Amino acid sequence: MIRKAAIASALVAIFTMPAVAATEYWVAKDAATKKCEVVSKKPDGTKLTDAGNKTYTSKANAEKALKELAACK
Repeated sequence: MIRKAAIASALVAIFTMPAVAATEYWVAKDAATKKCEVVSKKPDGTKLTDAGNKTYTSKANAEKALKELAACK
């Protein structure tokens, strides 16, 4: 019984970890408008460039960085 519970717990952990780890945010600057925004996909370097050169684990942290970055003022 303990073995089944351990296996079930391991499977749940394995399948939920990618969903948790996939939440990253970047501060990106639009090449055309020169305005910054928070995005959930890594900027491609052509239409959007990475303004902060850093990833953020929460949207709130990324929005705070957006207000403080010199490239976005």
